Amino acid sequence: MIVMKFGGSSVANAERIRHVAEIIRAYAEKRPAVVLSAMGDTTDHLLEAADAAVGGTVDIEKVEKLHFDTARELGIDVPAIAELLGELRTLLTGISMLHELTRRTRDYLVSFGERMSVRMMAAYLQKLGTPARFYDAWDVGMVSDSNYMSAELLDEVWENIPRCLGDYKSGAQKEIPIVTGFIAKDKNGIITTLGRGGSDLSATMIGAAMGAEEIQTWKDVDGILTTDPRVVKEARPVPEVTYEEAQELAMFGSQVLHPRSMIPCRRTGTPVRVKNSYNIKSPGSVIVEKHSGETPRVTAITSVKGVTLIDIESSRMLGAAGFLAHIFNQFLKWELSIDVIATSEVSVSLTVNTKKDLSGLVADLEKASKVVVKKDKAIVTIICDATRSSSILSDVFTALGREGVNVQMISQGASKVNISMLVDASEANRVVQILHGALFG
Repeated sequence: MIVMKFGGSSVANAERIRHVAEIIRAYAEKRPAVVLSAMGDTTDHLLEAADAAVGGTVDIEKVEKLHFDTARELGIDVPAIAELLGELRTLLTGISMLHELTRRTRDYLVSFGERMSVRMMAAYLQKLGTPARFYDAWDVGMVSDSNYMSAELLDEVWENIPRCLGDYKSGAQKEIPIVTGFIAKDKNGIITTLGRGGSDLSATMIGAAMGAEEIQTWKDVDGILTTDPRVVKEARPVPEVTYEEAQELAMFGSQVLHPRSMIPCRRTGTPVRVKNSYNIKSPGSVIVEKHSGETPRVTAITSVKGVTLIDIESSRMLGAAGFLAHIFNQFLKWELSIDVIATSEVSVSLTVNTKKDLSGLVADLEKASKVVVKKDKAIVTIICDATRSSSILSDVFTALGREGVNVQMISQGASKVNISMLVDASEANRVVQILHGALFG
């Protein structure tokens, strides 16, 4: 058994659904369980409809047109979608009467995208003669807490999923499960969403719980690349990365898998393969616990822009044991996550990647320190074997020095798989190009 996950762009319209259906059929002998996102921009259209409803207007034309037109183009009749659209209109009518959208109601609202998507795909596969059955996430045992808009799955899903899908894995059930990603239900039976990377998490949770041969996530590139091909046209596929490397890539800008989606497969050692839906024969990149051969010196380079650098210096707390505790408490208070940090006894430099107003944080920090905020920065991260950092940094700084680039901050992660440096955002792409040339030839 394998698990195949397709994002919204992969099922954006009738043409894409036909293509994905053929991919699923090509892997039928592997007994796939399929996890789908909402079609194309459906989630955005649902949120637009919610905003309009808060203002008193009920309008589902965009959502309705996409799904009815797609069904017509595919030559299928999906009464279950018509039923869901009626339910959606009723929900929006309620929102328009209350002029309010709560977090709980928002989760209920956006769930319609995934629920319609799986019904569409299952109906089309059945038309092609491939047995398929749609499942809402709770039908396969996805139970979460009640933290609406960012729910976490409960431990009981590890037992629920094998119980619900056991007949399919054993061969007793012939229909391919087509399962909604991103959503679940809490203990009270209320629909929740799993937040960022939710569909990836749904797929890895099902794959890990079922002891799948592998989890496949299908994208529009030949797996994980050495860097963003839009920045460096010579970027090439990386055959194999570890879970740690994939998490660091995701944390620092690469659109691989969300770091939290790695947790279930790390627990069971289930491999994740990143495949190209436009190039089925490509083996893609596989994410595993450990490299099968020698650990490569450098795996990939990634960058994230829109970063803010905060320099904090304190002479008042010179040598004081509570200096760092004071700083971190302020970030906790303002619910801000730190990306990269460098410290000395009396000063700290750190970065945040947020659009939040930082004035309150800065005011609190200034009670005990001198604070300088510098915006429009970028973090460039080298995913590598950091035990060979001397060799890597020698090549890095030789190349950057030759091109006149000054690094403003450098940090080596505790995981020993990344080296990060801070540069001006305007220089980020150029730095990635320089480093790619120096480290990959």
